[in-house]
Amino acid sequence: MRAVSETLTAESALPPAPGAGDYLALDFVNSAIALPGGQLIDLLATPAATNRWLTERGLAPADAGVREMCATQLRALRENLKSLFAAHVAGLPALPAALSAVNDALSKAPTAARLYWDEKNGPYRAAPCPTNEILDHALATLAANAADLLTGPDAERLTACGSTPCNRYLLRHGRRHWCSIRCGDRARAARAYARRTQPNAD
Repeated sequence: MRAVSETLTAESALPPAPGAGDYLALDFVNSAIALPGGQLIDLLATPAATNRWLTERGLAPADAGVREMCATQLRALRENLKSLFAAHVAGLPALPAALSAVNDALSKAPTAARLYWDEKNGPYRAAPCPTNEILDHALATLAANAADLLTGPDAERLTACGSTPCNRYLLRHGRRHWCSIRCGDRARAARAYARRTQPNAD
């Protein structure tokens, strides 16, 4: 099977899962996409790819210069959030390490907007985000968004895509348990194949 190009984006592989437009954390958890044939697209695979993902979502400037250490921290948070999503969907207790990692990320959020002074317009307040704080800001934003999802009214709609091998999460609408039409078609085809190949019970 053809190897997945490193330049492939989530949008060209699969459209955003239902709910990903409302919750950045859902989009974040789904940034590593399992495809048929053992293929994986990781939109945070390299520092450049991570910088691009953050920039496209307003979490970092294009010239942030994300390094491997930053990309590694983001990938670690993604795995911890995925663990919490999985626990919630399965009705199981959360792993303490995952909870601790998310709370640590939440603590990185600035507690108060700082005072700045513009030469033309005078004083104003804004959250600090110099280059060395961009990662902390992104981690805190993603963790807070995940916490909002898990504790808010949409939490009961959170579910895993029901089409193997897809590993994405979505917000369920009605009975739909697939993150995309492609996954739904694949699941229906697998069910039809299973029915055709099952021996008739006499």
